Amino acid sequence: MSLSNAAKKRFRAIGHNLHPIISIAEKGLSENIKLEIDRALRDHELIKIKLVVADRDEKKSLTESICTEFKAECVQSIGHIILIYRAAKKPNERLSNLKRHKT
Repeated sequence: MSLSNAAKKRFRAIGHNLHPIISIAEKGLSENIKLEIDRALRDHELIKIKLVVADRDEKKSLTESICTEFKAECVQSIGHIILIYRAAKKPNERLSNLKRHKT
């Protein structure tokens, strides 16, 4: 799955107003964190995750493993925050950040 530049631009605009809903710290990707990421992507499609890691290489590695495991795409990575997207099979009009935020 590769997003077009126009889609990434639209998603970044929507993501600007979102708050991180998941924080990943020294314990890494625990089973509960994995369940929460999957639920959030299923419900919201576009989410922000805060990564509290030591360095850029660790952040990049963690971002890649999240995107691979959840079949998501990293739209943006700034500081400790990543914005990821995964299309929902059946988008919920009330929960999907893409449906609720028109740009």
